[in-house]
Amino acid sequence: MLNQTYSSTLTLVLLTAITLLSSACGTNPVTKKREFHIVSESQEIAIGKQNYSPTRQSQGGDYIIDPELTAYVQSIGNKLAAVSDRQLPYEYTIINDSTPNAWAMPGGKIAFNRGLLYELNSEAELAAVMGHEMVHAAARHGAKDMERGLFLQGAMIAVGIGAQNTDYANLIVGGAQVGAQLVSSKYGRDAESESDLYGMRYMKKAGYDPTAAVTLQETFVRLSADHKSNFINGLFASHPPSLERVAANKVTLAQVGAGGDLGKEVYAQKVAKLKATQAAYKAYDDGVKALVAKDVAKASLLAKQAIASEPREARFQELLGDIALTQKKPEEALAFYDKAIKMQPDYFKPHIQSGITLFNMGRKAEAEPYLKRANELLPTAPSHALLGQIAEDRGETALALQHYQVAAGSNSDIGREAEARGVRIDLPRNPAKYIQAGVQADNVGNLFVVVKNGSPILLGQVQVHVVKYDAKTGRAVAQSGSLVIKGGIAAGMRNQVAVGQKVATPQEVQLYRAVVEYAEIVK
Repeated sequence: MLNQTYSSTLTLVLLTAITLLSSACGTNPVTKKREFHIVSESQEIAIGKQNYSPTRQSQGGDYIIDPELTAYVQSIGNKLAAVSDRQLPYEYTIINDSTPNAWAMPGGKIAFNRGLLYELNSEAELAAVMGHEMVHAAARHGAKDMERGLFLQGAMIAVGIGAQNTDYANLIVGGAQVGAQLVSSKYGRDAESESDLYGMRYMKKAGYDPTAAVTLQETFVRLSADHKSNFINGLFASHPPSLERVAANKVTLAQVGAGGDLGKEVYAQKVAKLKATQAAYKAYDDGVKALVAKDVAKASLLAKQAIASEPREARFQELLGDIALTQKKPEEALAFYDKAIKMQPDYFKPHIQSGITLFNMGRKAEAEPYLKRANELLPTAPSHALLGQIAEDRGETALALQHYQVAAGSNSDIGREAEARGVRIDLPRNPAKYIQAGVQADNVGNLFVVVKNGSPILLGQVQVHVVKYDAKTGRAVAQSGSLVIKGGIAAGMRNQVAVGQKVATPQEVQLYRAVVEYAEIVK
């Protein structure tokens, strides 16, 4: 009877999957090929909209000190969007990061790192990268990756049923984790080939010389051979260049024809201000590395050099704040973070750093608005963990538990500590949620209650009782008194206590259930 139940459930899962597949057929808007569409266009757009801002926050925030450059990048994107195969609410921005990289999200949200613009030499090369990223969005490459994930989950569910005979990068929590996964995933060879092909077609239609796509790929192949190139950690990580891609681009060039605008002069003009400050950002990047290496004097010198060259950049003030914090000068650090916030109010890092600094100074009421603002821009484990402590201190345990549970979603020491704090609040009220209990018999029929500590904290005594059920009616017919399992039970460990009853057969053990009443938390 049990096997029949599993078989029926598995059949239902498979039939549901088949029904879902048969109702989800569609046509790819770029390739015109028939394919399954589980993620709708409205869902794509919603996913991009929800994740675009927090993902940019997590990668350095927007580059804002040259709005004309941002407008220029947007104008190129608009030209390509006008000739694309799919009309989406495209958006384009520049991220304040020196690593050469670019990415696209579902729904047409596209970003270029400041570092990539240093490396390009013409508007046509920028259009080549832009067109490539646009096709990733237009051809549903990100959506298809998500759909593959849904199918894998479905397959795991089916297997599970049949088998019945878990940098700020690690600190991001909540929905913002989705965006980080979307832009860090590596596209397959087919997706890269499609983006190269149709991206070059978009270039040609928009008036650019597609030759730039070929020469740019040739440059990328040369750079990829140099493992010291910072392209390795950027664009090449998700878009690996190859001689095969170069050859395919040459075939496409022969089909669409060379000729069109290269735009070297206008590109040089538009990026002139950016390139004039490249040394300042190099000093900043080196200063960050020096601080990580605990060379505070070098970090301070480089930060000041960066500010002297580009005094409008908020990141440089943040670095001075971080240096002051390392030197245990919190008031000085707060002053630098305040300058950074005034220069760029909508970037999360100076807010969270201010909140952490104030919290550690005991000024928790002042820290709270900074931590809340940081979470509005980019939810992180540190902000939620500290807000949880502030709420707990005020006796707002329900709110504290919410913050701790969100913080626990990060793969970090802070997340694990927050999880433990949350358990300390929740376990006394819901001990059975964290402690597994069962009844077993030894080889002569003596019954024992065995408990396992599924929480991350050390438990003292655990109190349980045993209920016996009638085999025919399924109703409770007997109940033991409270049984106490003594001794510290570490996370993941088991302990047991004798029930004081015996059973005649192994099958009779199945009629008993253990119920957790109470657990003591070791302070």
